[in-house]
Amino acid sequence: MALLLALGGCSHVAVQGGAPPDTQVVQEVPSRLTRDQANDVTLYAISLVGTPYRWGGNTPASGFDCSGLIGHVYQSRAGVLAPRTVASLVHWGHAVPAAALRTGDLVVFVQKGGSHHAGIYVGEGRFVHAPSQGGEVRLEPLNARYWSQQQVSYRRP
Repeated sequence: MALLLALGGCSHVAVQGGAPPDTQVVQEVPSRLTRDQANDVTLYAISLVGTPYRWGGNTPASGFDCSGLIGHVYQSRAGVLAPRTVASLVHWGHAVPAAALRTGDLVVFVQKGGSHHAGIYVGEGRFVHAPSQGGEVRLEPLNARYWSQQQVSYRRP
């Protein structure tokens, strides 16, 4: 229940500019997902933690790679088709400033001009992803040592 309450309070607006908080310009970031769909995507992604990693995998039965996990979750919970490759995910939807990140948004890690990994933001600075060969889907904080050193792009489908 606490998770549902936390999800309901997530922001969906972006703040731009360097002005003090009471004078900043607020801009809505468009989304294909309703707030309920974004919360459903989030809860389902969390439920898949522990599913084995498999390169090219895109179902709970076969396992997941990172883009397969994203595609499966968005399709099954929101009816939205996501691009199949991480290279396409970095351009999918709308860019979201970190201050406007909400549950159900994408976290796409970029290195040397290309994207190399992606996950689903689930709130409280955490994301769900299928990390690597031999691993399994897991929930991790964005401020973990490895992830905090990566360049990241936030996207809202």
